[in-house]
Amino acid sequence: MKNKSVLMRVLADIGRSRALIAVSLLLSAASVVFNLYIPVLAGDAIDGMTGGKVDMAVITPALIKIFICAVSGGVLQWIMSIINNKIAYYTVKNIRSRAFSHIQRLPVAYIDSHPYGDIVSRVIADAEQFADGLILGFSQLFTGVITIAVTLIFMLTISPVITLIVVVLTPISLFTARYIAKSTYDMFKKQSETRGEQTALINEMIQNQKTVQAFSYEKRANDRFGEVNERLRKYSLRAVFFSSLTNPTTRFINNLIYAAVGLSGGFFAIKGMLTVGGFASFLAYSNQYTKPFNEISGVVTELQNALACASRLFELIDEKPEISDEGTTE
Repeated sequence: MKNKSVLMRVLADIGRSRALIAVSLLLSAASVVFNLYIPVLAGDAIDGMTGGKVDMAVITPALIKIFICAVSGGVLQWIMSIINNKIAYYTVKNIRSRAFSHIQRLPVAYIDSHPYGDIVSRVIADAEQFADGLILGFSQLFTGVITIAVTLIFMLTISPVITLIVVVLTPISLFTARYIAKSTYDMFKKQSETRGEQTALINEMIQNQKTVQAFSYEKRANDRFGEVNERLRKYSLRAVFFSSLTNPTTRFINNLIYAAVGLSGGFFAIKGMLTVGGFASFLAYSNQYTKPFNEISGVVTELQNALACASRLFELIDEKPEISDEGTTE
Protein backbone atom coordinates (compact mmCIF):
# COMPACT_ATOMS: atom_id res chain seq x y z
CA MET A 1 0.00 0.00 0.00
CA LYS A 2 1.50 3.29 -1.08
CA ASN A 3 2.50 5.78 1.60
CA LYS A 4 0.36 8.55 0.07
CA SER A 5 -2.81 6.45 -0.11
CA VAL A 6 -2.32 5.35 3.51
CA LEU A 7 -1.94 8.98 4.56
CA MET A 8 -5.16 9.95 2.77
CA ARG A 9 -7.08 7.17 4.54
CA VAL A 10 -5.63 8.19 7.90
CA LEU A 11 -6.64 11.81 7.28
CA ALA A 12 -10.15 10.65 6.36
CA ASP A 13 -10.43 8.81 9.69
CA ILE A 14 -9.04 11.78 11.61
CA GLY A 15 -11.54 14.02 9.80
CA ARG A 16 -14.35 12.50 11.85
CA SER A 17 -13.12 14.63 14.77
CA ARG A 18 -13.37 17.94 12.90
CA ALA A 19 -14.75 19.89 15.86
CA LEU A 20 -11.94 18.79 18.18
CA ILE A 21 -9.35 19.46 15.47
CA ALA A 22 -10.69 23.01 15.02
CA VAL A 23 -10.49 23.64 18.77
CA SER A 24 -6.97 22.20 18.88
CA LEU A 25 -5.85 24.47 16.05
CA LEU A 26 -7.30 27.54 17.76
CA LEU A 27 -5.62 26.67 21.06
CA SER A 28 -2.36 25.98 19.26
CA ALA A 29 -2.46 29.34 17.48
CA ALA A 30 -3.31 31.20 20.69
CA SER A 31 -0.53 29.51 22.70
CA VAL A 32 2.00 30.24 19.95
CA VAL A 33 1.04 33.93 19.86
CA PHE A 34 1.40 34.19 23.65
CA ASN A 35 4.80 32.48 23.62
CA LEU A 36 6.13 34.42 20.64
CA TYR A 37 5.05 37.77 22.08
CA ILE A 38 7.52 37.26 24.93
CA PRO A 39 10.66 38.14 22.87
CA VAL A 40 9.04 41.44 21.88
CA LEU A 41 8.39 42.25 25.54
CA ALA A 42 11.91 41.12 26.47
CA GLY A 43 13.31 43.41 23.78
CA ASP A 44 11.32 46.34 25.20
CA ALA A 45 12.71 45.56 28.67
CA ILE A 46 16.27 45.48 27.29
CA ASP A 47 15.77 48.82 25.52
CA GLY A 48 14.57 50.21 28.87
CA MET A 49 18.01 49.39 30.32
CA THR A 50 20.14 50.84 27.51
CA GLY A 51 21.36 54.41 27.09
CA GLY A 52 23.00 54.52 30.51
CA LYS A 53 19.76 54.42 32.54
CA VAL A 54 17.20 51.96 33.84
CA ASP A 55 13.61 52.97 33.08
CA MET A 56 11.41 50.97 35.47
CA ALA A 57 8.31 52.50 33.91
CA VAL A 58 9.15 50.46 30.81
CA ILE A 59 10.68 47.38 32.44
CA THR A 60 8.01 46.61 35.08
CA PRO A 61 4.99 46.44 32.71
CA ALA A 62 7.06 44.35 30.29
CA LEU A 63 7.95 41.81 32.99
CA ILE A 64 4.31 41.56 34.12
CA LYS A 65 3.16 40.94 30.55
CA ILE A 66 5.90 38.31 30.07
CA PHE A 67 4.59 36.43 33.14
CA ILE A 68 0.99 36.58 31.90
CA CYS A 69 1.97 35.38 28.41
CA ALA A 70 4.07 32.50 29.78
CA VAL A 71 1.29 31.23 32.07
CA SER A 72 -1.42 31.63 29.41
CA GLY A 73 0.65 29.84 26.76
CA GLY A 74 1.42 26.94 29.12
CA VAL A 75 -2.22 26.43 30.13
CA LEU A 76 -3.41 26.49 26.52
CA GLN A 77 -0.76 23.93 25.50
CA TRP A 78 -1.85 21.63 28.34
CA ILE A 79 -5.51 21.77 27.22
CA MET A 80 -4.44 21.24 23.60
CA SER A 81 -2.45 18.10 24.50
CA ILE A 82 -5.53 16.61 26.21
CA ILE A 83 -7.65 17.25 23.11
CA ASN A 84 -4.98 15.83 20.79
CA ASN A 85 -4.83 12.63 22.86
CA LYS A 86 -8.60 12.27 22.53
CA ILE A 87 -8.42 12.71 18.75
CA ALA A 88 -5.61 10.17 18.36
CA TYR A 89 -7.09 7.45 20.59
CA TYR A 90 -10.61 7.93 19.17
CA THR A 91 -9.22 7.48 15.64
CA VAL A 92 -7.19 4.40 16.55
CA LYS A 93 -10.15 2.94 18.46
CA ASN A 94 -12.33 3.17 15.34
CA ILE A 95 -9.69 1.62 13.06
CA ARG A 96 -8.95 -1.16 15.55
CA SER A 97 -12.69 -1.89 15.94
CA ARG A 98 -13.10 -2.07 12.15
CA ALA A 99 -10.14 -4.43 11.92
CA PHE A 100 -11.47 -6.73 14.66
CA SER A 101 -14.98 -6.72 13.19
CA HIS A 102 -13.58 -7.49 9.75
CA ILE A 103 -11.64 -10.47 11.10
CA GLN A 104 -14.97 -12.05 12.07
CA ARG A 105 -16.07 -11.91 8.41
CA LEU A 106 -12.87 -13.16 6.81
CA PRO A 107 -12.91 -16.59 5.15
CA VAL A 108 -11.41 -19.47 7.09
CA ALA A 109 -8.90 -19.94 4.27
CA TYR A 110 -7.39 -16.52 5.01
CA ILE A 111 -7.13 -17.22 8.75
CA ASP A 112 -5.52 -20.59 8.09
CA SER A 113 -3.04 -19.16 5.57
CA HIS A 114 -1.86 -16.35 7.86
CA PRO A 115 -0.11 -16.81 11.21
CA TYR A 116 -2.42 -15.96 14.10
CA GLY A 117 0.33 -13.99 15.83
CA ASP A 118 0.76 -11.70 12.82
CA ILE A 119 -2.95 -10.90 12.78
CA VAL A 120 -2.90 -10.22 16.53
CA SER A 121 0.22 -8.05 16.11
CA ARG A 122 -1.56 -5.89 13.53
CA VAL A 123 -4.59 -5.26 15.72
CA ILE A 124 -2.67 -4.74 18.98
CA ALA A 125 0.98 -3.71 18.47
CA ASP A 126 0.63 -1.90 15.14
CA ALA A 127 -2.43 -0.01 16.34
CA GLU A 128 -0.54 1.06 19.47
CA GLN A 129 2.43 2.30 17.43
CA PHE A 130 0.00 4.11 15.16
CA ALA A 131 -1.58 5.85 18.16
CA ASP A 132 1.80 6.98 19.51
CA GLY A 133 2.72 8.48 16.14
CA LEU A 134 -0.59 10.33 15.88
CA ILE A 135 -0.28 11.80 19.38
CA LEU A 136 3.21 13.10 18.65
CA GLY A 137 2.07 14.42 15.29
CA PHE A 138 -0.86 16.34 16.73
CA SER A 139 1.15 17.64 19.66
CA GLN A 140 4.06 19.03 17.64
CA LEU A 141 3.07 19.28 13.98
CA PHE A 142 0.26 21.82 14.42
CA THR A 143 2.22 23.91 16.90
CA GLY A 144 5.37 23.76 14.77
CA VAL A 145 3.70 24.94 11.57
CA ILE A 146 1.86 27.75 13.33
CA THR A 147 5.05 28.77 15.16
CA ILE A 148 6.91 29.10 11.87
CA ALA A 149 4.17 31.26 10.33
CA VAL A 150 3.72 33.56 13.34
CA THR A 151 7.49 33.89 13.88
CA LEU A 152 7.90 35.06 10.30
CA ILE A 153 5.32 37.77 10.88
CA PHE A 154 7.09 38.99 14.05
CA MET A 155 10.50 38.92 12.32
CA LEU A 156 9.17 40.91 9.37
CA THR A 157 8.05 43.67 11.74
CA ILE A 158 11.61 43.90 13.12
CA SER A 159 13.78 43.55 9.98
CA PRO A 160 12.53 42.38 6.56
CA VAL A 161 16.10 42.08 5.23
CA ILE A 162 17.31 39.65 7.93
CA THR A 163 14.03 37.75 7.64
CA LEU A 164 14.73 37.25 3.93
CA ILE A 165 18.13 35.73 4.80
CA VAL A 166 16.45 33.25 7.15
CA VAL A 167 13.77 32.29 4.60
CA VAL A 168 16.31 31.75 1.80
CA LEU A 169 18.42 29.36 3.93
CA THR A 170 15.49 27.40 5.40
CA PRO A 171 14.74 25.10 2.39
CA ILE A 172 18.12 23.37 2.90
CA SER A 173 16.80 21.95 6.16
CA LEU A 174 13.50 20.90 4.55
CA PHE A 175 15.11 19.03 1.65
CA THR A 176 17.46 17.21 4.02
CA ALA A 177 14.58 16.07 6.26
CA ARG A 178 12.54 14.93 3.26
CA TYR A 179 15.39 12.78 1.91
CA ILE A 180 15.90 11.07 5.28
CA ALA A 181 12.15 10.51 5.73
CA LYS A 182 11.92 8.46 2.51
CA SER A 183 14.57 6.01 3.71
CA THR A 184 13.05 5.85 7.19
CA TYR A 185 9.58 4.71 6.04
CA ASP A 186 10.90 1.60 4.26
CA MET A 187 12.86 0.49 7.33
CA PHE A 188 9.95 1.06 9.72
CA LYS A 189 7.66 -0.92 7.39
CA LYS A 190 10.07 -3.88 7.40
CA GLN A 191 10.48 -3.56 11.16
CA SER A 192 6.71 -3.71 11.68
CA GLU A 193 6.30 -6.72 9.35
CA THR A 194 9.14 -8.63 11.01
CA ARG A 195 7.76 -7.86 14.47
CA GLY A 196 4.45 -9.38 13.37
CA GLU A 197 6.30 -12.43 12.01
CA GLN A 198 8.11 -12.85 15.33
CA THR A 199 4.86 -12.57 17.30
CA ALA A 200 3.29 -15.19 15.03
CA LEU A 201 6.20 -17.59 15.56
CA ILE A 202 6.11 -17.20 19.34
CA ASN A 203 2.36 -17.75 19.36
CA GLU A 204 2.70 -20.84 17.16
CA MET A 205 5.41 -22.43 19.31
CA ILE A 206 3.54 -21.81 22.58
CA GLN A 207 0.24 -23.16 21.24
CA ASN A 208 1.95 -26.26 19.90
CA GLN A 209 4.45 -26.81 22.73
CA LYS A 210 3.49 -30.46 23.22
CA THR A 211 3.91 -31.18 19.53
CA VAL A 212 7.26 -29.38 19.47
CA GLN A 213 8.56 -31.53 22.33
CA ALA A 214 7.04 -34.72 20.95
CA PHE A 215 8.88 -34.36 17.62
CA SER A 216 12.08 -32.87 19.14
CA TYR A 217 11.55 -29.64 17.20
CA GLU A 218 13.19 -27.44 19.85
CA LYS A 219 16.44 -26.81 17.97
CA ARG A 220 14.71 -25.93 14.68
CA ALA A 221 12.30 -23.67 16.58
CA ASN A 222 15.24 -21.86 18.18
CA ASP A 223 16.94 -21.55 14.78
CA ARG A 224 13.80 -20.09 13.21
CA PHE A 225 13.33 -17.65 16.09
CA GLY A 226 17.02 -16.66 15.95
CA GLU A 227 16.77 -15.88 12.22
CA VAL A 228 13.63 -13.74 12.66
CA ASN A 229 15.06 -12.07 15.74
CA GLU A 230 18.24 -11.18 13.86
CA ARG A 231 16.26 -9.64 10.98
CA LEU A 232 14.21 -7.62 13.47
CA ARG A 233 17.41 -6.38 15.10
CA LYS A 234 18.84 -5.40 11.70
CA TYR A 235 15.73 -3.54 10.52
CA SER A 236 15.27 -1.85 13.91
CA LEU A 237 18.86 -0.60 13.93
CA ARG A 238 18.56 0.68 10.37
CA ALA A 239 15.28 2.44 11.17
CA VAL A 240 16.80 4.05 14.26
CA PHE A 241 19.94 4.99 12.30
CA PHE A 242 18.05 6.84 9.58
CA SER A 243 15.67 8.48 12.04
CA SER A 244 18.58 9.57 14.27
CA LEU A 245 20.17 11.39 11.33
CA THR A 246 17.27 13.81 11.07
CA ASN A 247 17.68 15.84 14.24
CA PRO A 248 21.46 16.45 14.23
CA THR A 249 21.46 17.21 10.49
CA THR A 250 18.70 19.80 10.73
CA ARG A 251 20.24 21.24 13.91
CA PHE A 252 23.54 21.77 12.08
CA ILE A 253 21.81 23.60 9.25
CA ASN A 254 19.71 25.64 11.69
CA ASN A 255 22.84 26.64 13.61
CA LEU A 256 24.26 27.99 10.36
CA ILE A 257 21.07 30.03 9.93
CA TYR A 258 21.38 31.30 13.52
CA ALA A 259 25.00 32.34 12.88
CA ALA A 260 23.96 34.20 9.72
CA VAL A 261 21.27 36.03 11.68
CA GLY A 262 23.73 36.92 14.43
CA LEU A 263 26.28 38.37 11.99
CA SER A 264 23.78 40.32 9.91
CA GLY A 265 21.84 41.50 12.97
CA GLY A 266 25.02 42.64 14.70
CA PHE A 267 25.98 44.61 11.60
CA PHE A 268 22.55 46.28 11.51
CA ALA A 269 22.77 47.11 15.24
CA ILE A 270 26.23 48.69 14.82
CA LYS A 271 24.92 50.81 11.93
CA GLY A 272 22.01 51.97 14.08
CA MET A 273 19.45 50.27 11.85
CA LEU A 274 18.34 47.99 14.70
CA THR A 275 18.07 48.61 18.45
CA VAL A 276 19.85 46.36 20.94
CA GLY A 277 16.48 45.11 22.18
CA GLY A 278 15.32 44.51 18.61
CA PHE A 279 18.52 42.56 17.89
CA ALA A 280 17.99 40.41 21.01
CA SER A 281 14.36 39.81 20.00
CA PHE A 282 15.38 38.81 16.48
CA LEU A 283 17.96 36.33 17.78
CA ALA A 284 15.25 34.79 19.96
CA TYR A 285 12.87 34.61 16.99
CA SER A 286 15.47 33.05 14.70
CA ASN A 287 15.91 30.31 17.30
CA GLN A 288 12.14 29.93 17.65
CA TYR A 289 11.82 29.80 13.86
CA THR A 290 14.38 27.01 13.36
CA LYS A 291 13.34 24.97 16.42
CA PRO A 292 10.05 23.72 14.89
CA PHE A 293 11.96 22.35 11.90
CA ASN A 294 13.89 20.08 14.27
CA GLU A 295 10.66 19.03 15.98
CA ILE A 296 8.79 18.53 12.71
CA SER A 297 11.68 16.43 11.39
CA GLY A 298 11.33 14.19 14.45
CA VAL A 299 7.56 14.09 13.98
CA VAL A 300 7.98 13.08 10.33
CA THR A 301 10.15 10.17 11.43
CA GLU A 302 7.54 9.00 13.94
CA LEU A 303 4.77 9.47 11.40
CA GLN A 304 6.66 7.21 8.98
CA ASN A 305 6.51 4.50 11.65
CA ALA A 306 2.83 5.25 12.30
CA LEU A 307 1.96 5.09 8.60
CA ALA A 308 3.86 1.82 8.22
CA CYS A 309 1.74 0.34 11.03
CA ALA A 310 -1.45 1.87 9.61
CA SER A 311 -0.63 0.28 6.26
CA ARG A 312 -0.64 -3.19 7.84
CA LEU A 313 -3.96 -2.47 9.56
CA PHE A 314 -5.56 -1.26 6.32
CA GLU A 315 -4.24 -4.30 4.45
CA LEU A 316 -6.13 -6.48 6.93
CA ILE A 317 -9.30 -4.37 6.66
CA ASP A 318 -9.13 -4.49 2.84
CA GLU A 319 -9.12 -8.29 2.68
CA LYS A 320 -12.24 -9.58 0.96
CA PRO A 321 -14.79 -10.89 3.50
CA GLU A 322 -16.51 -14.25 3.20
CA ILE A 323 -19.57 -14.33 0.95
CA SER A 324 -22.63 -16.23 2.12
CA ASP A 325 -24.65 -18.59 -0.10
CA GLU A 326 -27.19 -15.84 -0.70
CA GLY A 327 -24.45 -13.65 -2.16
CA THR A 328 -24.33 -11.21 0.72
CA THR A 329 -21.39 -10.53 2.97
CA GLU A 330 -21.62 -12.26 6.29
